[in-house]
Amino acid sequence: MSEIRSKRVRQADIAIQAGVSVSTVSRVLTNEPGISEAIRQHIFKVASDLGYPVKQAVETMPAALALIASDSVTGGLSVFYEGIVEGLRAGAAEQGMPFDIRLVREARTAPDHIREYLQAAGAQGLFLVGIDPSDELRIWLEDSGTPVVLVNGTDSRLRFDGVSPSNFFGAYAATRRLIDAGHRRILHLTGSHRQTILERIRGFEAAIASVEGGEGRIVPLTFRGSASAEAHDATIAALAEDRSFTAAFCMNDFVAVGVLEAVMEAGLRVPDDFAIVGFDDLPCALMTNPRLATMRVDRAAIGREAIGLMTARFRDRDAPARQVCHAVVPISGGTLPPET
Repeated sequence: MSEIRSKRVRQADIAIQAGVSVSTVSRVLTNEPGISEAIRQHIFKVASDLGYPVKQAVETMPAALALIASDSVTGGLSVFYEGIVEGLRAGAAEQGMPFDIRLVREARTAPDHIREYLQAAGAQGLFLVGIDPSDELRIWLEDSGTPVVLVNGTDSRLRFDGVSPSNFFGAYAATRRLIDAGHRRILHLTGSHRQTILERIRGFEAAIASVEGGEGRIVPLTFRGSASAEAHDATIAALAEDRSFTAAFCMNDFVAVGVLEAVMEAGLRVPDDFAIVGFDDLPCALMTNPRLATMRVDRAAIGREAIGLMTARFRDRDAPARQVCHAVVPISGGTLPPET
């Protein structure tokens, strides 16, 4: 480093010391958007240590508000959203983004309500967490130019930024785990109007269609009460009607808990007679006997990703919208035979 100090420091010298490309150094030193804050600060430190004259732009980050659905129709997923909120808070703190959270009922998400919430919070950006905006709200958000990120949500017309688990591919992979274990007649217990859940249905159907002799049956749930209790009763009814189904892919782990209870009450051995795969890897998956096989969603990472999308949106409000999908990871459990 002393040899570098003895001559005029170039951006190429900084790039070598920082372990990045010269173009990345150039973008950071000219304060261009699109570089993670961690890399930005690392390059500034290396440049400063080498004696390169740097001037960091003082960026005042606008405030953002997260609205979270308080009346989830997918089985009481407050635990699911706790992880997302953790990621949102951590990411906002790292970016210096003033950040507030409010629980709302979906009936209270009309444009007038949203305008009131944003004004009360002094926020410019809006995170809709587990909320699919109505057509009326979509039009207002577009017309008002409000920066929006759908968190655990997707916009089928890609008008807004969004981040979600890879629901289609995750459901496809979950169902394939059952198929690869030898099952051909598989139930899918599900129920919701949300795009994220509809994508899981499509993933299930695609997996069933991928194997000769595969047959899937959708068992609809209403979630008017306990998700586990309703799934239990729906499974009992499905098996009473047709005992030839030997496996179930469940839209989430709460539902899988109810299916497991019903199957065991029916005198079936798990996983020998009946196999089950859940989704989300919620704490309840660890509490069953046997432990649930499921698909892990990194909820904190989704929250952090949402902050990154909002930061980029604040910097370039005219950029094309982006939808980021996080892969889900299979988690072994005793409701599925050991996988090879």
